[in-house]
Amino acid sequence: MEDQRPKTLEHIAEVHKQINLVIEELIKRAQIHDASKLESPEREIFDEYTPKLKDTTYGSDEYKGYLTQMKVALDHHYKANMHHPEHFQPEIDATYQTSPINCMNLIDIIEMLCDWYAATKRHIDGDIYKSIDINKKRFGISDQLTQILHNTISVLEKGGK
Repeated sequence: MEDQRPKTLEHIAEVHKQINLVIEELIKRAQIHDASKLESPEREIFDEYTPKLKDTTYGSDEYKGYLTQMKVALDHHYKANMHHPEHFQPEIDATYQTSPINCMNLIDIIEMLCDWYAATKRHIDGDIYKSIDINKKRFGISDQLTQILHNTISVLEKGGK
């Protein structure tokens, strides 16, 4: 019987390499995350509305009203940042009503989830699980991915304390 250890070690090394590529991409994303908010037209609008949004409930009519008023900044922000499902909205074929989430990759989704989680901490009544459920409806996220997002938050909560 042939010793499989060399092939197993080769496999382990390849997995290690691939995981490190994911980590490197996430580190790059972390370093540039939301950098567009520091420049016009986003900066001025976010400076005005971020304090207002803090005192609202995510998904409420008041919250949605502020988003409408922020349209110029948000359109620019979504276009510049792939971790927002809205970034992919123009690519969606209206005939199939495909969710923009389906255009994202796992790196985008991880950054998106981290962004949503951090955003809930800015609201007086932020709740990441409610946020995920609201966005499930908003973006047509499948039950399976919704459960994966919930499971991932459980892991982050354990590490974040």
